[in-house]
Amino acid sequence: MDTGRARVQQAFAATPRERFLPPAVRSRAAVDAPLPIGHGATNSQPWTVRLMLELLAVPSGGKVLDVGSGSGWTTALLAHLTGAGGSVVGVEVVPELVGLGRRHLSSMQRPWARIEPAVRGVLGLPDAAPFDRILVSADPGTIPAELEQQLAEGGRMVLPAAGVMWTVTRDHRGWHRESEREHRFAFVPLI
Repeated sequence: MDTGRARVQQAFAATPRERFLPPAVRSRAAVDAPLPIGHGATNSQPWTVRLMLELLAVPSGGKVLDVGSGSGWTTALLAHLTGAGGSVVGVEVVPELVGLGRRHLSSMQRPWARIEPAVRGVLGLPDAAPFDRILVSADPGTIPAELEQQLAEGGRMVLPAAGVMWTVTRDHRGWHRESEREHRFAFVPLI
């Protein structure tokens, strides 16, 4: 097993999905499917989250943005991957999910991670940019230039767009996009 895959496996083991689910669906945590968390949002399918994290290749000590943090599960997974030397900020547009995600995240004792309310009409956290990694867990339909601008040189973003998983990297020449077309992906829309 390659190192990236092993690190993601360790993050999953240290961050049990059931701790980020509402009581009504907690017994289904091991099901490899998206599960409802309320407010029209879901806790993403574990297989998909695992793939996204492997593609993201989060470095220890990295500065990471989690767009659409929902129940806080991906924010906590990312915090495990960065370790205490890194920083992770999740943004969520639904106020009730901000509160839920914060409660879940605080129970994991990863103080280098936090969840903030998203500002309607603003994608990501441009004032806190640049980020080494950006994970987007909702489908904007196209790859938003606003989020690409928040990537640091050498940075990487993973996101679904129009049912296709994309990896966007940035170097001194600009942005490069690569798609994973073997599978189709269904995510809630990014609002």
